[in-house]
Amino acid sequence: MARLLHISASPRGARSESLALAATFLEVYRERHPEDEVVEWDLWDGSLPEFGPAAAAAKMDVFAGLEPAGAGAEAWRAAAGTFRRFADADKYLFSVPMWNSGVPYVLKQLIDVISQPGMVFAFDAELGYTGLVTGRKAAVLYTSAVYGEGRGPAFGADFQAPFFGNWLRWAGITDVTEVTFRPNLATTDVETRRARAHADAAEAAKTF
Repeated sequence: MARLLHISASPRGARSESLALAATFLEVYRERHPEDEVVEWDLWDGSLPEFGPAAAAAKMDVFAGLEPAGAGAEAWRAAAGTFRRFADADKYLFSVPMWNSGVPYVLKQLIDVISQPGMVFAFDAELGYTGLVTGRKAAVLYTSAVYGEGRGPAFGADFQAPFFGNWLRWAGITDVTEVTFRPNLATTDVETRRARAHADAAEAAKTF
């Protein structure tokens, strides 16, 4: 039995295109893998800790080989607990809408909280970074309202998929399936594009 963790970065509930794609994906996935556990993590549920001055100081203490103390130790425990919640999965499904050409800030917050030495990565002064979240696979559902491949700069730019895809690879997750529905607004063929995106999500789930 495997554990699939669905991490949602959309706050729009029933009106969310990325969550609708996730529902299609998960329906097919559950049919194909009835023995697997599916866990939902809504990043807007208030459970993400802050990553402020104390946490940043703790991170640099760990880099220097020191033990965080005081407020830093407390912040480090919160980061470690969040990482364990993330790492306790065999597979990931991410629903990621585009915000201002990038990703929602709660997803960036998750990344900043868990991207710590000894958790997501190791570092060597000569060899650089090594991702530690290995042996897992991810499916990413990217949506955007206006941006779309081939559209001009007046329709925005893509710092969504390049940023998040790079973070996954940097963390050690190299088996990545992507489904896109971009754009899903301000286009004459939106229903055709929506149907295609849901078909792609269902197809991706069959072999995930």
